[in-house]
Amino acid sequence: MSFHKWNLKYRSTPFVGFKNYDRILGSDKFWEILGTTAVFCVLSVTLIMIIGYLIALLLNENFWGRGALRALLLVPWAIPEVVNGILWKWLLDPGFGILNRVLISIGMIDEYQSWLTSMPSAMISVVIAYVWTHVPLAALILLAGLQSISKDVKDASLVDGAGLFHRLFLITTPLVRPVLVVVLIFETIFALKVFDVIYVLTGGGPGRATTVLGWEIYSRTFINLSFGRGSALAMLLGLITLTVALLYFKFLNREVD
Repeated sequence: MSFHKWNLKYRSTPFVGFKNYDRILGSDKFWEILGTTAVFCVLSVTLIMIIGYLIALLLNENFWGRGALRALLLVPWAIPEVVNGILWKWLLDPGFGILNRVLISIGMIDEYQSWLTSMPSAMISVVIAYVWTHVPLAALILLAGLQSISKDVKDASLVDGAGLFHRLFLITTPLVRPVLVVVLIFETIFALKVFDVIYVLTGGGPGRATTVLGWEIYSRTFINLSFGRGSALAMLLGLITLTVALLYFKFLNREVD
């Protein structure tokens, strides 16, 4: 096709207005993908917050080798997302993956499993791979929050006879709550727009079991070349992320006040 004909064809394309949004919001597929995104987000963020907080509490204590452990904590976070996905795909490979070999050697499974091509193992695998690389940042931010607590507060709680769990849930956690909410905001935003680990590990499969909004945007835009639908999906993802962030900020401001 000559440039002149292509240009005439392009210029004659009608403006569809909000039709793409209407089609997307009226599609069962969109709501299924949104549900998958929500499941991935809730599982990932919950694990990141719990594991990150526990690691931060550990690193806030005085013990030999704490500095080295802090340095090692940065390694998963420093690995690029795509490289992280390739690493986990190698570990979970059904033919020569280390995970299968270890589980067979200890008698937990009888034969090699295809972790990335069946449910729920595919979603679990993707969540684990994602959490592994995002926990370090959450832990370091939470550690900074823990270290901002005055030593006098800790000493006073010990003098008053507060036990470990009382200090954790009634003193430490309320004091670092603003930091916890900030980490929650960042990690939720990151999880909502996840793409790299899905791209490398499952490609949205099996079926659409791990198809999140980030992957669907890529698939629509660059595989199906449906730029209008892909742009509309990207705008919807941006609006969802903005809405969640505003709700979190409102919660944070209320807690700070």
